[in-house]
Amino acid sequence: MSRSPVRRLRTALGGVLAAGALALPLALSAAPAQAASTPDWLHVQGNKIVDASGKEVWLTGVNWFGFNADERIFHGLWSADMRTLTKGIADRGMNVVRVPISTELLLEWKAGTFSKPNVNEFANPELAGLNSLQIFEKWLAMCEEYGLKVFLDVHSAEADNSGHVHPVWWKGSITTEDVYEGWEWAATRWKTNDTMIGADIKNEPHGTQGSTERAKWDGSTDKDNFKHFAETASRKILAINPNWLVFVEGIEVYPKEGVSWTSTGLTDYHNMWWGGNLRGVRDFPIDLGANQDQLVYSPHDYGPLVHLQPWFKGDFDRTSLERDVWDPNWLYLHKENTAPLLIGEWGGFMDGGPNEKWMLALRDLITDRRLSHTFWVLNPNSGDTGGLLGYDWATWDEEKYALLKPALWQDGGKFVGLDHDVPLGGVGSTTGKSLSQVNGGGPTASPTPSVTPSATPSVTPSATPSVTPSATPSATASPAVGTCAVTYTASSWSSGLSGSVRLTNTGTTLTSWNLTFTAPAGVSVTQGWGGTWSQSGTTVTVTNAAWNGNLAAGGTADIGFNASHGGTAGTPTGFALNGAACTVG
Repeated sequence: MSRSPVRRLRTALGGVLAAGALALPLALSAAPAQAASTPDWLHVQGNKIVDASGKEVWLTGVNWFGFNADERIFHGLWSADMRTLTKGIADRGMNVVRVPISTELLLEWKAGTFSKPNVNEFANPELAGLNSLQIFEKWLAMCEEYGLKVFLDVHSAEADNSGHVHPVWWKGSITTEDVYEGWEWAATRWKTNDTMIGADIKNEPHGTQGSTERAKWDGSTDKDNFKHFAETASRKILAINPNWLVFVEGIEVYPKEGVSWTSTGLTDYHNMWWGGNLRGVRDFPIDLGANQDQLVYSPHDYGPLVHLQPWFKGDFDRTSLERDVWDPNWLYLHKENTAPLLIGEWGGFMDGGPNEKWMLALRDLITDRRLSHTFWVLNPNSGDTGGLLGYDWATWDEEKYALLKPALWQDGGKFVGLDHDVPLGGVGSTTGKSLSQVNGGGPTASPTPSVTPSATPSVTPSATPSVTPSATPSATASPAVGTCAVTYTASSWSSGLSGSVRLTNTGTTLTSWNLTFTAPAGVSVTQGWGGTWSQSGTTVTVTNAAWNGNLAAGGTADIGFNASHGGTAGTPTGFALNGAACTVG
């Protein structure tokens, strides 16, 4: 099937770059000091990302663009305070930031020449007189202070707001060797700083069978073979810093069985989003030799408001998307335990319709499978997706954040950071905790679910979720023991709320469970996660999912829901586990 290469243009609606290169002292190229007393480097085991002790971690973050663009600086600093924005990211539970840059910028930084940054120094007194590299490293220090981690993404060859539209990693005077040189400089620069945890080798390589230049994936060493380029760049990076994770995206098209890359036939290829086609890994996996345990594959996925792909026509749902799109293109790598996934970009407008339906389906997949991800995007000025912030760069889109929140790593009612020493949000944070404070060994005490898509239903955003047969506990459920505890937290806005429930079994082991509670008048559950949700009147019932039904004595289950309300959110009452009342703390 064919489609036109329609793609988003992320327009910068604010800020004018003041030109002029400034030569700076060579001493500026000295590497900064080490970031933390406890090393926070990560590596890979099977389809999981783990810390040095083997504890599973969950990267749940956000993108913030601008360093990749003409401005060569985070967008928003023309009006907003960088520290306030950074602390807001951490306080709201995002534990890693993907930062788009350009090869051109890395080479400029290496050479010590800088364009004057467009920064409102009245709003950012800490940044007064600093160049773009100094600002970036000031920001890294802020991230260390707030328990955030960072990885870079070469978004384009040239510093250009629309640079991502170019299909390959070289352009104009920027060669493939220049890309390698830029990455080697970055790997050396931040080699001892574990706030910087990795490199996304190249954003969204793409191009169709009819393109003059396009990215392919095969076993050759051809100039346009993205597999060879990514493998080579990763090996060069890891030769300098073997502690970094390397993130390798997909391409756009991949030939069907028996078809050569020389074919120009419109129906000879499998089509996917830019950067989203990882079918080639099955035939030609990335080989990093002794550093294979630093490899993470990183597809991108978007909804129908970015482009009306064929799979969005008709009555699509999570099951059809998983079967027809995600499984064959990238999810098989997770299911077959080949390697971890980090979905580097996903997000979009809250349209109350198909785009939101797609976003909820992918959010539920991410949450159920504990897939790492970085949401697109913090910036409000992403033309076809919008962002988590409003155009004042201060107000958060609470409805969109409520959709994202369940896909952020939480433990015991607090967000989890990737720093062993510093809680997410900084010392004294009331919303976050450090990696060392996590209960158990990782994001969840249960193993990664191995159920089929239909076994983990996704609740669509209807006013009242439908009741399935699964609302009744199975015959193997343990009897009610009358001993359970519930912690309930919520955030609300004008017409909605997002509630989180931490259920603790203080009795004997359960093999399945259901939790009931009474919703306040006017509150209607629209979707839920961590189980199968239903509502009848004011009575809400959630039955365990396939992967969290076994609840040991002292074990916990973190579940949650979004709901609408008529003006007052209120607080649920009457929590009961398998019919026996719970204490609420």
